[in-house]
Amino acid sequence: MNSHHKPILLKGIQIYSEELKLENGYIKVIDQKIIEFGPVEELKQEDQFKIIEIPSCYKAVPGFIDVHIHGVNGADVMDATQEALDIMAETLPGEGTTSFLATTMTQGSAEIEKALDNVGNYMDRQQEPGKAEILGIHLEGPFVNAKRAGAQPLEYIVDPNLDVFKKWQTLSKETIKLVTMAPEQPGGLEMVRYLKENGVIASIGHSNATYDEVNEAIEAGVNHVTHLFNQMRGLHHREPGVVGAAFLRDELKAEIITDGIHVRPEMVKLTYNQKGSKGIILITDSMRAKCLKNGHYDLGGQDVTVQGEKACLSDGTLAGSILKLGNAVKNMLAYTGCSLEDVIEMASVNPAKQLNIFDQKGSIAKGKDADIVILDENLDVFMTFCRGTLAYKKGEN
Repeated sequence: MNSHHKPILLKGIQIYSEELKLENGYIKVIDQKIIEFGPVEELKQEDQFKIIEIPSCYKAVPGFIDVHIHGVNGADVMDATQEALDIMAETLPGEGTTSFLATTMTQGSAEIEKALDNVGNYMDRQQEPGKAEILGIHLEGPFVNAKRAGAQPLEYIVDPNLDVFKKWQTLSKETIKLVTMAPEQPGGLEMVRYLKENGVIASIGHSNATYDEVNEAIEAGVNHVTHLFNQMRGLHHREPGVVGAAFLRDELKAEIITDGIHVRPEMVKLTYNQKGSKGIILITDSMRAKCLKNGHYDLGGQDVTVQGEKACLSDGTLAGSILKLGNAVKNMLAYTGCSLEDVIEMASVNPAKQLNIFDQKGSIAKGKDADIVILDENLDVFMTFCRGTLAYKKGEN
């Protein structure tokens, strides 16, 4: 699979680029970057390229970016090993994910610190092409509201603490890019302001905030919502809550888990009608059992039972998902009737813009990283290129 030295030419394919859709196009890739694309009839100089002919009904779309993922295939970010991150980076291209935020969870400080240190060191190494790229850390907890803990263990939940956060950010080699927190907790708004000033996404999640409290948090700098509907104050006609604020405030981009379990399909459609493709980010929030069979697994020291499509704690609380991002995309299309262009915005463009890396990733455009997913006629992932190197081909992995 390590053919990333020879330039690649993808040929005869539908291309969903930033500006337009090409019916019969080509993409040239050199040194991890897209250097040129266009209609096949304008193609010149192809002899120095490794030509990959692809059926004309297949579609090239930008790689998906998962800003909220804990684990897959037996590995979890909290394992705090290089091997666990390798497994994630190697497995995720199979679902069309070309980059992601390694997501932690509420644990004791020592456990969180091990995980942060591990990701910082991993990102420090040269992350080679042909695997999904870790873009940074999503710190989920421990600065959340115990009333909305979900699968975040109660005994480790603490109030937002800037000194602790600064220590952690240093330990991570400045790689924490997104923090899920409850801004209504003591010290919450102070932390939000600090995160905004330092270019870290402040996300409201595992929060019991009222509508007014969310508005205050937006003023302070919150611009993201962690897994909309799940573990937050819901919509009520006398108290719009976190969900009402997410619906009404365009400043907030809302993550949503479209597995049909965490959020019923009709509620996904309602969200889409409210937020549109510009306001939603598709995520998996998946845990280590994804890609494995039914059974018992660990999540933050708690026993999780996986049965069919569902992952639950012993009391029935949903404990992350086993959703693949490629399936999240297909489900979004099915639940809302939106277009493929719309869903590309939600899976690729919006996360790249939130992370402030849209100049490098998030769309098929000249000069950007060659993170490209080829979808077959059923919109299943057929091939994934991570920075110009083939990372997955259906039937070969």
